[in-house]
Amino acid sequence: MSSSFRPKGIYSALWIPTDEAGRIDRAALAALIEFERSHGIHGILALGSTGEFPQFSIEERKVALRSVIELSRGLPVMANITDIRPRAAIELGRYAKEIGAVAAALMPPMFYPVSPADQLAYFLHVAERVDLPVMLYNFPELTGKRIELNVVSDFSDRAMMCGIKQSGAEFDYHRELISLGKAKNFSVMSGSDTRLPEVFAMGAAGAIGGLVNIVPEWMVSLHRMCAEGQPGDPRTLADAMIEVGRIVDQLTFPLNVAAGIDARGFRPGGPKMIVSGESRALYGKVVSDLRALFLRMKVPVAAYGGA
Repeated sequence: MSSSFRPKGIYSALWIPTDEAGRIDRAALAALIEFERSHGIHGILALGSTGEFPQFSIEERKVALRSVIELSRGLPVMANITDIRPRAAIELGRYAKEIGAVAAALMPPMFYPVSPADQLAYFLHVAERVDLPVMLYNFPELTGKRIELNVVSDFSDRAMMCGIKQSGAEFDYHRELISLGKAKNFSVMSGSDTRLPEVFAMGAAGAIGGLVNIVPEWMVSLHRMCAEGQPGDPRTLADAMIEVGRIVDQLTFPLNVAAGIDARGFRPGGPKMIVSGESRALYGKVVSDLRALFLRMKVPVAAYGGA
């Protein structure tokens, strides 16, 4: 069953700034959302992998969701409600619906082994109890579980599915998902930020990217040129995106996204995990390397500085 809402365009896989005590830094979050909005993003995925949802309690996730929706000023917000506990995912989904989210995102439950049949049962169990369109979210490198094509197909037949986000190293899986999406009437949103021309050439509806927090204007421009047919040569921006990816990938995800936000002059907040001295030094190098790239490409950096 397809949904009337189908995501398309450039969505931010939004970073959530917090202070050293782990509380939402609302001013920093507002500045980041407004920065991305000003460059024409089409929507937000709140509390995805870039949003570090496993670092928050259920109540903290509710606070974060409410803050994002309030600050988004009408941009469509999809809420990742993934949790190993189905009752927690349902609670979050119902809350997201209540406060105005347009869809819920679901990854496979983590930690324990889950068969494809049990994945489907989990997705359906949550979706049946949450009155929102659902976007499945495939990121095997983080969950340890691939959402197989037959699971996607069966779910789309039995639930209000609006799309799937395809992230991770298996780039060619986009082709099968896009073909299925055309047949079943759901969107495929890519997490392959540095390969957007290829993604759009395949027929993806859009992208949900961590790099939207860093260079939203480049990603929106690439969408306009490659997906909407507006005039322009995407090659320079595509090469620049690859260079940004090369620099940030010196650090582990998602700390690398924080470094990129810092390089643009916004406050990423304190780290939510324990960070070694080695990683802190590398973080500084990534910020420096990105700022040098931005200077060379005449990309403005916010005047009030980073964290």
